[in-house]
Parts: sequence; C-alpha cells; structure tokens
Amino acid sequence: MTLGEVLALARGRIDRLDARLLLQYATGCSHADLLARPETPVIPPAFAQFADWLARRAAGEPLAYLVGETEFRGRVFQVSPAVLIPRPETEVLIELALARLAGQAAPSVVDLGTGSGIVAISLALEYPAASVVAVDLSPGALAVARNNAGRLGAKVDFHEGDWLAPLAGRRFDLIVSNPPYIAEGDPHLALNGLPHEPRLALTDQQSGGNGLACIQRIVGDAATHLTPGGWLLFEHGYDQGEASRNLLAAAGFKDVFTHPDLAGIARVSGGHL
Repeated sequence: MTLGEVLALARGRIDRLDARLLLQYATGCSHADLLARPETPVIPPAFAQFADWLARRAAGEPLAYLVGETEFRGRVFQVSPAVLIPRPETEVLIELALARLAGQAAPSVVDLGTGSGIVAISLALEYPAASVVAVDLSPGALAVARNNAGRLGAKVDFHEGDWLAPLAGRRFDLIVSNPPYIAEGDPHLALNGLPHEPRLALTDQQSGGNGLACIQRIVGDAATHLTPGGWLLFEHGYDQGEASRNLLAAAGFKDVFTHPDLAGIARVSGGHL
C-alpha cells in the first residue's frame, strides 16, 4: 500500500491531523512527503504500526501516549501513561512564576506534583539562575521527568514523596504546583481521553469531595516551607478560584489573586507571605 492509500484508511475514523501525524511517526515521512509523493510504498512493519495506532486512537487513546511525546513551550517532552499529558493552560502558571522570579539573583523553587516535569524543567531552562527542586509521589512519573530533564539539559533536583514531606526543614522563594483538582466522580473524568491518564494526577480520589483536598494540603503546609515574602502559585479548576483565594487568605497569604488562562477561564491562584 502507498502513503495515500494508508492515510485514506483513517478517513472518518479519527481526526485528519491525528491520522497524518500518526502516519508520519510510523513511516518517518514528512508532511511534504505526504503531499508530494503519496504514491510512496509503505513497508509492512510501518503499516502494522499505523494500523495499531489507528485502532487505539479511534478507541480514544490520546495521541501523545501513542507516539510517546508531545510539545510544550516549543520543547518536546516525552510522556507515558504514568504522567498527565501537558496542556497549554499550564503555561499561565509558568509565566506567573517567571514574573515572580524576575530580578532575583539565585531564587529557590520547588514544583510539587511535577509529573512529566514540564513546569520544573521550563523554569530551570528559562530562569537558569534559579535552583529548582521537583517532587512527585509516583516513581513512574519521576522516571519520565528525570528523562526529560536529561534530554533537555535542565538541572532539576528530583525527590519522591508526598507533596512537601521529602523537604522537611527546607524553605523556598517560590512554590508552584499543578495538583489534582477534579472532584472524584466528576463526569469529565470519562471524557476527552482522561480515562487513559493517571487518576492519581487528576483527582484527590476523595469520594463526595470537591476536588480541593490536595490544594488544601499544599496551602496549609506552604508557609513553613517559604522564605519571608515567598510566593505560592497553583493551578486549579475553572470553578475553584474563589475557594482557592479563601484558602490562601485563611492561611495568612497576602495579595491573593486568581489569574485566567488565554480562554478567560480562572486557572491559577496565588499569594505571598
């Protein structure tokens, strides 16, 4: 079969762009090859790989897990089902963090629940004066994050553990986090490929809860791990801005705020001591 014929097999089954990308990954061809030489034969192993990916993508498995990587802030990060797939909304958290770091000579930063490492690695590369630490409870996630840091040349100190527990006695100028914040039982967990992503990274897994349990832990413990004037910034759900601000204010944080993402949805809240 040719490139054009193989691509036609996906018509009506999955998104056209997804089909093209999967065929490029399976065969090693470029978009230009598909356009200029659709008659190019596809070798049997490449066709078998594409057919497998096509069936799995049609069943809802995310593209990033199939090909093992995705782009974030212009960098290619490896991903696996052990970590969440990076989403562009998280760039807001990084931009706000960079704004708080600006002008500091040697700030210390910790990223809680680092997952694939996108936040910690982006901050380490984009603010090289910072000393960056990253924590995750999942050994599988840490393996992915360490690999990404090595590939991208980012200096990040990784720790396995539950939020701030591995960092007893240490203080930081900035704490950032994209924690689980979807309420257990939320119908969104069954949509948009989320059933394939790690449940531990999506929800606090508290039956009947409101999704804020992890945020409550982080806010409650942050003060003892921040330097005077240090900032806490965290991502949250679209309807959790007010609750997040209330938690921050109750914990003694000042200049508490919520910032929207590019779609205008409440996305990141924070404050400083």
